[in-house]
Amino acid sequence: MNKFLYAITVLLFTANTFAADVLPSWNNTPTKKSLVEFVAKVTKAGSADYVAPAQRIAVFDNDGTLWAEQPFYFQALFAFDRVKALAPSHPEWKTQEPFASVLKGDMAGALAGGEKALVELIMATHANMTSEEFSSIVREWVTTARHPKTGLLYKEMVYLPMLEVLDYLRANGFKTFIVSGGGIEFMRVFSQEVYGVPPEQVIGSSIKTKFELRDNVPVLVRLPEVNFIDDGAGKPVGIIQHIGQRPIAAFGNSDGDLQMLQWTCAGAGARFCLIVHHTDEKREWAYDRKSPIGKLDKALDEATAKHWTVVDMKNDWNSMFPGKK
Repeated sequence: MNKFLYAITVLLFTANTFAADVLPSWNNTPTKKSLVEFVAKVTKAGSADYVAPAQRIAVFDNDGTLWAEQPFYFQALFAFDRVKALAPSHPEWKTQEPFASVLKGDMAGALAGGEKALVELIMATHANMTSEEFSSIVREWVTTARHPKTGLLYKEMVYLPMLEVLDYLRANGFKTFIVSGGGIEFMRVFSQEVYGVPPEQVIGSSIKTKFELRDNVPVLVRLPEVNFIDDGAGKPVGIIQHIGQRPIAAFGNSDGDLQMLQWTCAGAGARFCLIVHHTDEKREWAYDRKSPIGKLDKALDEATAKHWTVVDMKNDWNSMFPGKK
């Protein structure tokens, strides 16, 4: 072999080895390739698609995108546990919905009332306490409560492939944000530990909060009133209010993420939108268009029409949760 062919062989081997080492929990499919190619072109200085680090903003939905969301959103399961813990002080809950269904273990019945029932549960379990008290309760829950199907801690029900994406983007100069319909103060308790995302880079739904002096000590008290719903059309609004600029990459899994994906990919220059499609009934769950949790219908159609990247969890990921295939 002459020196020229030898050099080409070495370069190809090095490139293939590097590619194999990037996102190791992802199979080498076109899905992985699309992400790697996007990152390469926006970070290559001098290229037509180059994006300065200050504009390398990537936003991620949480439920169903970074961690699991079945059989119910994990914050709803937290609220159910809080109802049970608070029940001795509320004997009226035994006959009052949606609390009565929660106490009977009927999760579907508890949420049969839709958004109204969920808001009622949230207000009863998340308000009338200080921010510090709430954070302490959440911290204890995420370090002790376990998922009813897997037996894993909820904070262990995170997708290893997506943790790799977060790390990969940050290693390439991106700033990563969580933009979720979940509670902002709920997620901020564990976002740094679980995702490497600091609390100031978490955007979520919120309830009203007020300043008080209690025994001459300043505290922030959480009120039983909705402040902002960071879901659907609320997501791009939350992004512009908290970040102040349009992201160049967005990751979601449901119709609740559609407007965030639309707004992200409508900007000028190179853009990347990805949808996590739950197709793996053995390692996780398989659901999309008709699911009451994480419904993926309109967003899936738009992803096809606009050529967004769609993850087939069954075929694109070789690992699911950390420590488990």
